[in-house]
Amino acid sequence: MKEIHLPKWTMLVPVAAIILYFVAGYDAGLFLKLLLAVLLIGSVIASVHHAEVIAHRVGEPFGTIILAIAITTIEVGLIVSLMLAGGDGVKELARDTVFAAVMIILTAIVGICLLKGGLKFKEQLYKLQGVNAALITLLSIIVLTLILPNYTSGAKGEYSVSQLIFVSVVSLVLYGGFIFMQTVRHRDYFLPKESQSEDDHAEAPNNITALSSLAFLILSLIIVVLLAKYLSKDIETIVVEMGAPKSVVGVIIAAIVLLPEGLAAYSAVKSNRLQTSLNLALGSALASIGLTIPAVAMVSILTEMPIVLGINNTSTVLLLLSMLTIMFSLATGKTNIQQGIVLLVIFFSYLFYTVVP
Repeated sequence: MKEIHLPKWTMLVPVAAIILYFVAGYDAGLFLKLLLAVLLIGSVIASVHHAEVIAHRVGEPFGTIILAIAITTIEVGLIVSLMLAGGDGVKELARDTVFAAVMIILTAIVGICLLKGGLKFKEQLYKLQGVNAALITLLSIIVLTLILPNYTSGAKGEYSVSQLIFVSVVSLVLYGGFIFMQTVRHRDYFLPKESQSEDDHAEAPNNITALSSLAFLILSLIIVVLLAKYLSKDIETIVVEMGAPKSVVGVIIAAIVLLPEGLAAYSAVKSNRLQTSLNLALGSALASIGLTIPAVAMVSILTEMPIVLGINNTSTVLLLLSMLTIMFSLATGKTNIQQGIVLLVIFFSYLFYTVVP
């Protein structure tokens, strides 16, 4: 009988977290909240381990797609639940979350990966065709969903119902086309160009281990989002007391939700698997915006709840600067330390102007 070859802590931590989450209730004391925060971090690390097991079992690029879509699906569920719950800032909630996610992925996650890869290996290789396909798709969806709404005939930053339907369909078509290219038509564009990782020669996990990892990955991601939402009020209180804008709360929550992807991408680049790291980062950015916008648009139309998608001028400049920088950085097939430094500087600029608008 085949056994499940997984570290016990990767299974126990998410289970303990979800049990404590339901036991704690909304009036939990400081000790329980600190314990939940520890279990949140543990669940993030566990989810990364399970994602790597699945990726090794199914191979690239399917492993990175599974993690990206799983996290994005949970992210969409969090946004939709907060929208339906109502409250201040609901109109801008989807926009702020998606914008924060894209900026964190493009500048922080990719920046850290390029910096680490440059420090450890000087130069790293990847396939231009796959990266170029991801970037042109991402640029198109970003402009259509976050920038163009500011220049239409409707209210500032808002699409009409027909425009929402159109941009939702377009986003799904673009993302679907990219997934088809990545998994069927040109799968070789997304396979590692050169790898020196010992993991490539390790024996793949058996089916029961891979299925168990899939189950615990889903459980870990669910508890990560539940705990992020649970702790958001305390985070908001701290942010307000510090005198920072409430939009900082969205950045913090987005960072927590994206932490599994960030750690998985960092782990890949340390093993000289930059292609896998870029597949995960760019694929996550595409899934985050390409799936979230259609989902919240549908909720908006069905509930007749207006949503604001257009970002302000400062955000537009930072987003376009990020896209230009990453497109030039990934235009040669090789990366170095300077590209990572520049992206991280843009990320810290984004954080600064979010706190000090």
